[in-house]
Amino acid sequence: MKKLLTALMILLGTSVFAQQDPLFSQYMFNKLAVNPGYAGSREVLTLDALYRNQWVNIDGAPKTVSASVHAPLSNPHLALGLSLLNDNIGPMVYNSAMATFAYRIIFPEGKLSFGLQAGVKYSGLDSKNLNSLDANDPLLQYQIKNKFVPDANFGVYYYTDKFYVGVSTHQLLQNQTMVVTDTTGKAQFARLLTHFYGMAGIAIPISDNVVFRPSLMAKYVKNAPPQLDLNASFLFVQTLWLGVSYRTEKAISLITEVNVSQNLRIGYSYDIWLNELKVYNKGSHEIRLSYDFNLNRRLLTPRYF
Repeated sequence: MKKLLTALMILLGTSVFAQQDPLFSQYMFNKLAVNPGYAGSREVLTLDALYRNQWVNIDGAPKTVSASVHAPLSNPHLALGLSLLNDNIGPMVYNSAMATFAYRIIFPEGKLSFGLQAGVKYSGLDSKNLNSLDANDPLLQYQIKNKFVPDANFGVYYYTDKFYVGVSTHQLLQNQTMVVTDTTGKAQFARLLTHFYGMAGIAIPISDNVVFRPSLMAKYVKNAPPQLDLNASFLFVQTLWLGVSYRTEKAISLITEVNVSQNLRIGYSYDIWLNELKVYNKGSHEIRLSYDFNLNRRLLTPRYF
């Protein structure tokens, strides 16, 4: 029943979805999920995987898996990438596969990258996961048509060794992804809405062994309140990141990342919700794994972004 109620609130309350992109607390380590211009910026082949379990203890709460790979080409102005995503909220399913191409303008102190992602997205309702106390509930007789649709994302990203700033937009084509038809023949539809992002961060050395890195990310999509995420992190002895974020959804994230080696990084975050949901859930967990493959390229040390 909880899954059914979740679906009804999303589907029947409006003909479109608002916050369709999944939420990531470790956005500062996972920028390709937000900005296509980030592709190749580590100057090596980078593999990234992340799992997020949101609102633990709430039935049908969001669970997200993302994976990406990106690298520069032999031409220093070009970079490629690939991003895969699976996001589940109760009976709602959202999948995407996006290829990335980035063109980079090289300046003496940094690079300006223009990234374009293109691929397919799927957003739909799995009726098999709808549960009802009444087997004759007419809502279960609704016809649901889900489909894959093409889509595109675009981003601009400027970065140096100690600073970055970027803007990006997702779901430019705003395609229709699902049609729900009731028993009278009346149809309601879901459409992908364009999302807008802005991000920035800077690394400030405090001593030989401590670096302070504040960052922020802003997000806007029609039919949802603007969202701002503010983060303050510290890097100790080029090995351990410790940080905290505040999100305007009234949540605090405790974030850590360990540089296990020059190539391998493991990250974890725990979200504490301060809004009305705090009495119903036990927080949110996010685990991330990242690995750099040298490919005969010299790894830049230290790396702050």
